Amino acid sequence: MARVSTYLNFSGHTEKAFAFYRSVFGGEFPGGVRRFGDMPATPGQPPMPADTANMVIHVELAILGGHVLMGTDAPESMGFTVVKGNNVHINLEPDTRAEADRLFNALSAGGKVEMPLQDMFWGAYFGSFIDQFGIHWMVNCANGPQ
Repeated sequence: MARVSTYLNFSGHTEKAFAFYRSVFGGEFPGGVRRFGDMPATPGQPPMPADTANMVIHVELAILGGHVLMGTDAPESMGFTVVKGNNVHINLEPDTRAEADRLFNALSAGGKVEMPLQDMFWGAYFGSFIDQFGIHWMVNCANGPQ
């Protein structure tokens, strides 16, 4: 089922932030708290530092009216710098790859593609961009290849 969520990027304190949000809204983290160390190793890449491996790669929490907050740490060791503007993304989760392509192409027109739509290790079809107005978007089609 298609949904829209808000994706938050943090400088190493995602777990603390989401513990706070859970204390306010209640609920659980579907799938638990996933860490960078859970990612499959990429051939030819150096080992991940232990402090990065323990950082949060993904967590989510339903808040109000079915809206979902998602979050990740953005490690500087992996080239990320969190600043106002890139710390919040609108995350679209369409039901089909065709709809993912349509939304991605339409919304990114005149903007800057950060990651083209592609199959990802978590089984989804994913891409990200900044639209022509400076808003950060992610498109994540969970049913993957079609």
